[in-house]
Amino acid sequence: MQQTQYLYNENGIGVDFSTSKLLNNKLHLKAEILSSRLGFGNGVNALKQENFILGAQYHFLSDKNLQILAGVNTGLFLVDYESAVFNVLPNSSLMFSVEAGVHYKIPNSPVSASLTVGYNLINGNGVNIPGSLFPVFYKLGVFYPIENLFCKK
Repeated sequence: MQQTQYLYNENGIGVDFSTSKLLNNKLHLKAEILSSRLGFGNGVNALKQENFILGAQYHFLSDKNLQILAGVNTGLFLVDYESAVFNVLPNSSLMFSVEAGVHYKIPNSPVSASLTVGYNLINGNGVNIPGSLFPVFYKLGVFYPIENLFCKK
């Protein structure tokens, strides 16, 4: 779930990949799709927008339950204004953002969660970048490992 400051929530799904071969589980590679069409943005007067994100995060203290993380993201932002009147407005943009926060591994559970704050270095000016691509965002992620589906132990 991502909350853009002064705007609404966007929800989605993602994949976070790490292995001991990536700096001993300190480097995490991720892919996410976030949309205002899911969850809180659905059924209200929210702009229909999607974020397609690829990123990398470095987890400090990766052997601890509480970790500090920092990362960079890139991707594509799309907005659908749903009316031909707005066809003159920009409806897509490349994205580049930085984020930092904490990641918590719940003891005796496979579930973990992260809370981050980020800044879109490319953000909306309404002229050549959609105005709804705001600079500041907050993100809550909940993780469940699916390694047992793919790896034999």
